Amino acid sequence: MTAEAIIQSLASGLLMGLLYGLIAVGLALIFGLMDVVNFAHGEFLMIAMYATFFLFVFFAIDPLLSAPLVAAALFVFGAVVYLLIVRFAVRAKANAGMVQIFSTFGLAIVMRGLTQYFFTPDYRSVTHSWLGGKTVSVAGIFLPVPQLVGALVAIAAFGGLYLFINRTDFGRALEATREDAGAVALVGIDKNKVFALGWGLGAALVGLAGAIMAIFFYIYPDVGASFALIAYVTVALGGFGSVFGAFAGGIIVGLVEATTAMLLPPSLKAVGIYAVYLLVVFVRPRGLFGSM
Repeated sequence: MTAEAIIQSLASGLLMGLLYGLIAVGLALIFGLMDVVNFAHGEFLMIAMYATFFLFVFFAIDPLLSAPLVAAALFVFGAVVYLLIVRFAVRAKANAGMVQIFSTFGLAIVMRGLTQYFFTPDYRSVTHSWLGGKTVSVAGIFLPVPQLVGALVAIAAFGGLYLFINRTDFGRALEATREDAGAVALVGIDKNKVFALGWGLGAALVGLAGAIMAIFFYIYPDVGASFALIAYVTVALGGFGSVFGAFAGGIIVGLVEATTAMLLPPSLKAVGIYAVYLLVVFVRPRGLFGSM
């Protein structure tokens, strides 16, 4: 294998890793805020991809333009899910952890079932878009434009999230609630409002990723499952509750996936991801950047 081919593969892995990081950041944000794992996270991604597809089909809105609309819609959806489901699950008097798990896991099954019923299990795709099928050459390395733009969007979104958390009053309230949800009530912060907005923000991030991925990935009811599994591994690899860790973990996962695909058949590319994850679990159980 030539050096050019290795660099080409690693560049592709880096671009996908940034998108993996964007998907995982929303999951890490919710977990860090409430210690609740959203097992419907993959279905949030799937809904975002379907929304992007139908906006394209019925209104001829290019995915690049619909991405902010989809992110906004997922923000509302995430907040509603917290207010109608999660808010009551976390109040369980007994077996609270299991109640939280099964509430979001059940939501995932319902969302997937309804999607199969209304939209059928058929594969769909955005047939043509502004970015679809285009590549650019950088120093002899060919990069797919959709993945390149997706990577840039991921970096911009993470930068915006960092500024939002560290430079705004709500961001500081979010951090305070993560530290001590009970104490913030003493200073007049409504933790349910913070939790709802946190869930909305986490869903908006995965919605943004879904809109970009709809440009170059098939859309079907089970599409979220495989990406959700990668997101869970990414969050655990980076460190539970660490937003930066999730984003960095996504990059690592993308590079490891690309490296494994060079050494093993492409169908076994996930082997490297889980091998690295197990190694990190044995050496540093809290993750690379976790403090828990």
